[in-house]
Amino acid sequence: MAIDRERIRFLYRTEQGRIDRATWLKGAGALAAILAPFFVIWLALAPYTDHDLARDPFFMPMTAVAYAFVIFYSFVILLLAVSYVNLSAKRFRDLGRAAPVAFAGLAPLVALIAGATHWLQPRVAEVMPRFWVWGVDAALVAVVAWSFYELGLKDHANA
Repeated sequence: MAIDRERIRFLYRTEQGRIDRATWLKGAGALAAILAPFFVIWLALAPYTDHDLARDPFFMPMTAVAYAFVIFYSFVILLLAVSYVNLSAKRFRDLGRAAPVAFAGLAPLVALIAGATHWLQPRVAEVMPRFWVWGVDAALVAVVAWSFYELGLKDHANA
């Protein structure tokens, strides 16, 4: 069943309103389905971003493709993060949370920090030990699990 333009605008472009658990699950699933192919493409292109001028030619086409894609991928991630915050704020509001936008923004914030640590740590390994990445990953797993429970599993009647 296709959803119309107004429903998409309500779910993803504004944080106002309330939604139930099933609507949040469908909406978050749609965002994950959009993100998944981009993530798979990034996994395939990420090795090409390691470019050492001491051993590689100055211009390598796949390196240029990888960096062009990562710019596009970054915009996709930011748009999906904003859409997730708007969607989740509605569900947190339905659960009666005092600051629904703040709670809704927690998972995307930690995910962006985790992505940044994964990118940065190999480049500055001498000053940033690997356990920092593991710590941020653990925080991300905890926040995502809590968010999924609160938004996708918890019944409003039990809130």
